[in-house]
Amino acid sequence: MDAAAIAKTVLEAIDGGSQMQPFTTRDAAFSEADAYAVTAELRALRIARGEKPIGRKIGFTNRTIWDEYGVFQPIWGDVYDTTVRDVSPGDRVVVSQLPEPRIEPEIVLGLASDLTPDMGVEEIAASIGWVAHGFEFVQSIFPGWKFNVADCVADGGLHGRLFVGPRRILSDRERRTLAADLSSLTIRLSHDGTVIDTGVGANVLDGPIHALAHLVAVLEKDRLNPPMRAGEIVTTGTLTRAFPVLPGEKWSTEIAGVDLPGLVVRIA
Repeated sequence: MDAAAIAKTVLEAIDGGSQMQPFTTRDAAFSEADAYAVTAELRALRIARGEKPIGRKIGFTNRTIWDEYGVFQPIWGDVYDTTVRDVSPGDRVVVSQLPEPRIEPEIVLGLASDLTPDMGVEEIAASIGWVAHGFEFVQSIFPGWKFNVADCVADGGLHGRLFVGPRRILSDRERRTLAADLSSLTIRLSHDGTVIDTGVGANVLDGPIHALAHLVAVLEKDRLNPPMRAGEIVTTGTLTRAFPVLPGEKWSTEIAGVDLPGLVVRIA
């Protein structure tokens, strides 16, 4: 299967909110490596039309949801200046254009310096300039969220939109305990005022900094996609299960164990 042609098809589907048969059902040989070649082509298409890659999303870091989706390893995709927005509590967000959107409460990290494969978790934590809580809205161009891991990667890592709450600039002291602090946080996700799920930071590959370390190691072996650089933002995976959303709903979070505010958004 041609990576450039697949990327064009994927982008058309994302833009139009349409869906299609998974690539792995058309060609059983379509692999994860093939899909990351699509990632590079998809990024080139989006850059060519004026979009700017500003970071990454890491998906399927939460091991507790692997059985639900039949995907048993993390993935990643690019995020863009056109798909990321800062939000304040109570803001309305528009995601109805996405195919089958779902909400994911996540920890978002801002890189103050480049990340290299020789770095350990504590060194990576020392490279974080700011931390925030955000909602990623993921999408599936494959009906019913039925796919294999290669399909997820080819679909831009399932990224739809990322809404980032208030950013906390970190002191050197806070960076020294950041990995442990983020691993131990707890979160409650509510839908229209009713708690629908709970999670902990350790759900995402033992913690958000650990998830970022995993991505750095993956990118070391990738010759088509760039390493992590200063200035990028990274959203590290859902802390709870992901839930379908509809216009008119209110979604909110409460966070404990780390100095980050929860978020409230209304689906427009």
